[in-house]
Amino acid sequence: MLLSRSHRALVHAIQVALAAILALFIAFPAYAAGDEKSSAAPPVQGNATAKQGDDQANRIDADKLFGAIVKVSTRAVPEARTTESLGSEREGTGVVIGKDGLILTIGYLVMEAEDVKITDAKGRALPARVVGYDDASGFALIRALVPLDATPMALGDSSKTTEREPVLIATAGGDGTAFAWIVSKRAFTGNWEYKLDYALFTSPPTANWSGAALIDRDGKLVGIGSLIVREATDGDPKLPGNLFVPIDLLKPILADLVAQGKRAGPAQPWLGVAADELQGHLFVTRVSPGGPAERAGVSVGDIILGVGSDAVQTQAEFYDRVWKERRAGDEVPLKVLHGMDVREITILSMDRGDYYRSQSTI
Repeated sequence: MLLSRSHRALVHAIQVALAAILALFIAFPAYAAGDEKSSAAPPVQGNATAKQGDDQANRIDADKLFGAIVKVSTRAVPEARTTESLGSEREGTGVVIGKDGLILTIGYLVMEAEDVKITDAKGRALPARVVGYDDASGFALIRALVPLDATPMALGDSSKTTEREPVLIATAGGDGTAFAWIVSKRAFTGNWEYKLDYALFTSPPTANWSGAALIDRDGKLVGIGSLIVREATDGDPKLPGNLFVPIDLLKPILADLVAQGKRAGPAQPWLGVAADELQGHLFVTRVSPGGPAERAGVSVGDIILGVGSDAVQTQAEFYDRVWKERRAGDEVPLKVLHGMDVREITILSMDRGDYYRSQSTI
């Protein structure tokens, strides 16, 4: 693969970062495993250890690793519902995971997209289209419409990652690669009706997080970048960082996304309401225009007290109650505080995918 000077520099950066990661694992296995007796940061390695890591890193082909990283550029359909929050033109990173040009990225880059392009490691701008999107995980698949000269990146095992494990973040923008640590591994909820049983949090933060590849010491993909967060750590000290969606969430739905554009089975009920936790209450901070919650009369400023007879105080409790034994299209009874009045509101839920404008899929 012919690479420009800048591309060769990025490949070298990957080699250096992988060497550093591997050196840490070789020299300080207890630290990498999260030994509580180890220090907060590893001491500096000697030359012999660094060379061991460098030799092992060379066995991971950095050319191939970098070749799997592509830039993703999209333009949303006219009057897209996500334009206000995400913009009409979006850019991020994608990772080639299939020999037929199949690329994994983060879903919000391609939601309601009418035009999708990728830029490969050679700098070629190539057409692509959306293959599938999964709102439960946040993953999206796209496919290049012309052959790619890229070796797919192997999928790793995100369940085996540990806190304080060194990792590589590879992006199609900025410096291209960054060295980081997994600083926590815990459940996550977002106010857009989103919940992960666990996410991978890294620090220090990278600015080009959207769709970024999280790569382990074996050169395998263990996560896809989703967010920048103020508190990546679960305790003190509070460190800023990034949230990555674990790659293990993709494995059971990959075939379904490729074959039919979404995961098999009924969709989760979606209400179109954003609620934030504040002092033990769930305050409605946004209602999707024309969505189920707005049609039912939910307003910004309302406080969600419960789902049916079950009281809720956190996003996790709210989502668990709404999703339990329900599917898209089912009615969801809410109890909300509107001003000084307690109201009981029944919302006719829907499939979140049906709310968005049509997009280019195969």
